[in-house]
Amino acid sequence: MSVEGLVRKPRVYELDDLLKISPPEERVYRMRCVEGWSMVIPWAGYSLSKLLDQVEPLSEAKYVAFESLLDPKRMPGQARRVLNWPYVEGLRMDEAMHPLTILASGLYGRTLPPQDGAPIRLVVPWKYGFKGIKSIVKIKLVATQPSTSWNQSAPDEYGFYANVNPQVDHPRWSQATEQRIGDSGMRPTLMFNGYAGQVAKMYAGMDLRANF
Repeated sequence: MSVEGLVRKPRVYELDDLLKISPPEERVYRMRCVEGWSMVIPWAGYSLSKLLDQVEPLSEAKYVAFESLLDPKRMPGQARRVLNWPYVEGLRMDEAMHPLTILASGLYGRTLPPQDGAPIRLVVPWKYGFKGIKSIVKIKLVATQPSTSWNQSAPDEYGFYANVNPQVDHPRWSQATEQRIGDSGMRPTLMFNGYAGQVAKMYAGMDLRANF
């Protein structure tokens, strides 16, 4: 994985180097898919901020852009033009540095399998699941808001922020309720997926309907 852009110490990390940055912690997080289902998942990983601290972001860095592996042989879905591959995502700097934002290398007590984003993926529990980019190969710190895959493909449906918000519906369905995998019946969707106490202050004064 390369970490580059507006940093003092750009670096290319081998997987072993990434895993040595910090001992993995188990983080049991709610995951809410934009399509209306949810799960509770025990991840293993460490806060993204620990990696970013190593490369020393410059003051001009306001956003963090992520890029996934492009390999249609191993990821046959990339042979379909559903999106403009490789998959790209982004966070605002304060979101990336938040302690809840992690780089995950495992789940359910095991090494992360390919279908879940091996070897390293992003997990941001107060945002819809598509923000959790898988199989990351590049992280770039930038001055302006980066373009993201789903926002490129359908900007009226998938915003840059993608905060879980039961008051802002997807154009084609309500976000007020969700189906928890393994449970029966629907449950109310929680603002910021239940993490409002930790993250809401980052969005104070923002119009969350315009910045969805």
